[in-house]
Amino acid sequence: MTVKLVNQPLASINADLTLEFITPQEFLRHPQKEILLMAGFKAEEEQICTLHEQRLLVCGINDLSDELFRSTMTKAITSAMSYGYKSLKLSNYGETHFKALIEGVILGSHRCDEYKSEPKPSTLTEVLFSHEDTNGSAGSNLEKILHQTLIIAKATNFVRDLVNQTPYDMTPQGMAVTAESLAKSNNLKCTILDVNGLMDEKMEAMMAVGRASINPPRLIHLSYKPKNPKKTITLVGKGLTYDSGGLSLKAAASMVTMKMDKAGGCAVMGIIKAVSELGLDIEVHAFVGAVENMIGGNAYKPDDILRAKNGKTIEVRNTDAEGRLVLADVLGYAQEKIKSDYIFDYATLTGACMVALGPYTTGVMGHNEELKQSWLIAAQDSGEYCGSLPFNRHLKKLIKSEIADVCNVSSKPYGGAITAALFLDNFIDENMKDKWVHFDIAGSAYTESAWDVHTYGGTGAGVRMTLEWLLKLQQGLQ
Repeated sequence: MTVKLVNQPLASINADLTLEFITPQEFLRHPQKEILLMAGFKAEEEQICTLHEQRLLVCGINDLSDELFRSTMTKAITSAMSYGYKSLKLSNYGETHFKALIEGVILGSHRCDEYKSEPKPSTLTEVLFSHEDTNGSAGSNLEKILHQTLIIAKATNFVRDLVNQTPYDMTPQGMAVTAESLAKSNNLKCTILDVNGLMDEKMEAMMAVGRASINPPRLIHLSYKPKNPKKTITLVGKGLTYDSGGLSLKAAASMVTMKMDKAGGCAVMGIIKAVSELGLDIEVHAFVGAVENMIGGNAYKPDDILRAKNGKTIEVRNTDAEGRLVLADVLGYAQEKIKSDYIFDYATLTGACMVALGPYTTGVMGHNEELKQSWLIAAQDSGEYCGSLPFNRHLKKLIKSEIADVCNVSSKPYGGAITAALFLDNFIDENMKDKWVHFDIAGSAYTESAWDVHTYGGTGAGVRMTLEWLLKLQQGLQ
């Protein structure tokens, strides 16, 4: 989908269809009110009506918030794509809402149809935003917003496409190949560790998780290094290309959609892609632990004791709590190799996070309340939902092991998202405790029913809010 800003009055732009947002107050004096009333249109929230004879698509919007502009634009673009029109035009609705409208177009038009034998592409290929600029400055600001938003939205769709890849197509080796391709196209440095490399680095926990799979694990390290960076950021992503649960086998229904367990790893690849294209003055390192958790005669077992990269021992009581084992090693490796100002990890880690926050919201956890608050603000500004889950010393006792340094699951079935994060805390260096934030994207990373800008499949959770946070960091606002 091509999105352009055209320096012409809306009426002067040549397009097949005109889109207009109408509030209930505006509807009372709309010139097409009577016709729209006959069609049943009342300007209710996200209500859509198309007057084909007038080439007009109208959408109801209750208030002029970014959130509603974004979701209503998604409804509009989805409707327009079902028609036979090739182009659509609309006002930019000012600098305040322009970003949300662009996101509605790019994210809302995304489709998961790669595996269809006869995909049905839409005839709609162009969206034109009108802008009347007399002095050039306002138009320049809008062009900047357009450029920046397109990069971030397309990076989000890049992540969605990776998440939607099947376990057969996107193995740990497949993720490594994708990373190498991304590095080549975006001038990034890429380092891949195979099994021998993992053994040399003494990453026993990660290797144990992937031991029973015919697809051996890979550790991916992508680097973006501008001249004279203002800060250095480490991103760590869980890249479980498929999770059967291992010997603690998942129920059959729970295995469906487990291709999404790589969403954290995909997210950090999408983030560094956007960072390099935006040319930020921030050094970024993206680490992905790409592993497949399967069953077999050599699978790791409940009762095993594993030694992580940082030397701590882990009692395994459930092999379906595998993502935290992978992250334990990758976090240790990342901190040893790169001295960063901040370290953030992204993982589809626990169903408990969905119980706590629902299926749309990312869980935010860490020790630094001020840092967590900055992320909640960035998420809100980006259009993503986040909620903070608090640590406490009593929950930490639930992952105590009598025979190892820590247990990989809690002794009680409560607070599971928090105890998983507290497990990861064992693998964060002391000097980085207040510089670390953990994001549990188990609920927000994948959807089987459309909501907001999200269609079926991967959502790209984490990408937009992280770019928002990094942009603020570059501006000195963090």
